[in-house]
Amino acid sequence: MHLPVPLLCACLLGIGAVMPAAPLMAQDKAATADVQVPATLQAAVHASTRTPANVARDGFRHPAQTLAFFGLQPQQTVVEITPGGGWYAEILAPYLREGGQYVAAVVDPEALPAGGGRDYQQRARDGLAKKFAGSPAMFERATVVAYDPAAPVLGKPGSADLVLTFRNVHNWRSNGQAEGMFRAFHDVLKPGGVLGVVEHRAKSDVPADDKSGYVGQAQMIAMAEAAGFTLDASSEVNANPRDTKDHPNGVWTLPPSNNHDAADAQKYKAIGESDRMTLRFIRK
Repeated sequence: MHLPVPLLCACLLGIGAVMPAAPLMAQDKAATADVQVPATLQAAVHASTRTPANVARDGFRHPAQTLAFFGLQPQQTVVEITPGGGWYAEILAPYLREGGQYVAAVVDPEALPAGGGRDYQQRARDGLAKKFAGSPAMFERATVVAYDPAAPVLGKPGSADLVLTFRNVHNWRSNGQAEGMFRAFHDVLKPGGVLGVVEHRAKSDVPADDKSGYVGQAQMIAMAEAAGFTLDASSEVNANPRDTKDHPNGVWTLPPSNNHDAADAQKYKAIGESDRMTLRFIRK
């Protein structure tokens, strides 16, 4: 179901260059050289309204170059899947405010069984609603759609120009939900629409129940193709070859989670955030 942000809050509270020959380090300027970023998008990324802690991660997440690679335009309808604390929403919602539409697709806690992550998803949804309500100039025109992960519907069929998912696919794979989610992406996109995926990249294929947080790039492509997408391009803008991908607590060992012994803080700080694939798919 779709809820305008004010109603949601009330309810809750009562392009294209591709793959360099070798991966580039996440901090290297060369990693951002394969896309041209429009001035309007650069301005949205540099806006003073963004949370300072979010801005501090730009050197690893490269939001301007990533969104430009996905072909983001200010008049588009863009669906972001499980936006978490709103890291990308702070950029997307204001950028799309006048000419487009930002849609935050969140898990409906009521669709989950008790003890099946309901409390976690409720907290996540409440936190996003609070963020949106606290900054109406940024988010008052944003829309929220709540979906059942067992049978996801993300909006009216063929209504979106761009679907974005950042570091979510490993969760869907381990929960047996990936196939349904990719079908839902296909359903909500217009023919010729774009699916943009950023995900922690494993060295090779990993089992569906793998708990490392990483996914093989070939696996990712196969999932999208099985749902009716065609790989259009890939970028190394979010690559980090320092990431050895063999950490004791998986990807969560690394920043920003930093789930490691205090004695290893400098080691993992030197590695930085995870190595990530950045893939652009076209809906057939």
